[in-house]
Amino acid sequence: MLTLDIRCYVLPLKWPFTISRYTVRSQQTVIVSISDGMHTGYGEATANPYYHSTREKIISSIESVRELVEGSADLEPSDLWSKMEPQLKNDYFALCALDCAFWDLYARKRKRPLRSFFTDSYGTPLSNYTIGIDDIAVMRKKITEKPWPIYKIKLGTEKDIEILSELRKLTDSTFRVDANCSWTVSQTLDFTPSLIKLGVEFIEQPLPAVDMEGMRTLRERCEIPLIADESCQRMKDLDPCSQVFDGINIKLMKCGGLTPAFRMIKKARKKGLMVMAGCMTESTIGISNLVQIAPILDSIDADGAMLLKNDIASGVELIDGRIKFSSLTGSGTTLL
Repeated sequence: MLTLDIRCYVLPLKWPFTISRYTVRSQQTVIVSISDGMHTGYGEATANPYYHSTREKIISSIESVRELVEGSADLEPSDLWSKMEPQLKNDYFALCALDCAFWDLYARKRKRPLRSFFTDSYGTPLSNYTIGIDDIAVMRKKITEKPWPIYKIKLGTEKDIEILSELRKLTDSTFRVDANCSWTVSQTLDFTPSLIKLGVEFIEQPLPAVDMEGMRTLRERCEIPLIADESCQRMKDLDPCSQVFDGINIKLMKCGGLTPAFRMIKKARKKGLMVMAGCMTESTIGISNLVQIAPILDSIDADGAMLLKNDIASGVELIDGRIKFSSLTGSGTTLL
C-alpha cells in the first residue's frame, strides 16, 4: 500500500504580481506526496481564480480518490491517470498534483531522472523571466535587478507600447508578451508594427479564450507568432487551437499533469505547432515536475518559484535562464 499525504502552504511573493485580470500578493498551494515507505514523490496544485481552483476544492478532490491512489502501487502512471481522470473531471489541478507525485515516485523507485521517461535528450530551451504589470518605474527596476536573456512581459494596460518601449531601453534581451486575453483584434493589429520594432518574439493569448473567430483574423493578418494559453487547456482544445494559433502553451495544472502533457506535445508536433510549457506561481515542487518535459519543448516559462519570497523545496534551479537539474532521481525535489 502507498501513503498519500496533503500539505497546505501560503507562499508570499517578492512583488505583487499583476496581470490583466487581477493582482496576487501571496499564493495558496497544496503539496501532495505519495510514498511507498522508502521513496516519496511530490506534486503541486495552486489556487487560481480564473480556473475556479481553490485550496478546499483541491483537497476535497484528492480525498475523493485517496483509496484508489493508495492502492495503485502496481500501476503504471498513465494507467493510474486513466483511472483518476473520470473521477476528477472537474478538478484537473488536483489531477495534476496526483499525476506528478505518482510519476515522481515511479521514477525514484527505478532510480532514474523523471525526464528520462519522456526523452533521451537533456538539452533544454532557456526559461523566460516574467515581469508583471506595475508602474513603469517598478517594471524597469525588476528588469535591472534581474538581468535575464528572455523576458515575458505581462500587458493589458492603456500604456502597453510605452511599457515595452521603456523596458527595451534597458536591455537587448528577447521579449515575449502576454496579454492574458485583454486585447481586441484591432488593438493587436495596431500594436503589431511596434511589437516587431521592439523585438517581440511572440504574443501569448491576445484575445479572450473563446474568441476563435477573432484569432482566425489575427492569424491571417498578424506577422508575429500567436501562442494559445487560456484557449488551450486540455487535449480536446488542441484541434481548434491548431487552426487559429501558431503554437500552444501547455500548463500541467490546466491539462492534468505530465501524462496528458506528453500526449499533447506529441499531437501538437504532428500538427506543426510551436510547443511551449508554462507554470503558475508555484513552488520548486511544481517547477521541478514541469521541467521534466523541457527537453522536448521549443520554449518554457519555468520561473514561478523565482517570484516567491521564500521557497518550500529544493530541486531544479534557473541560472541566467538555463535549467540546472537536481542530481537526485525523480523530479529531484526535497521539501525544506
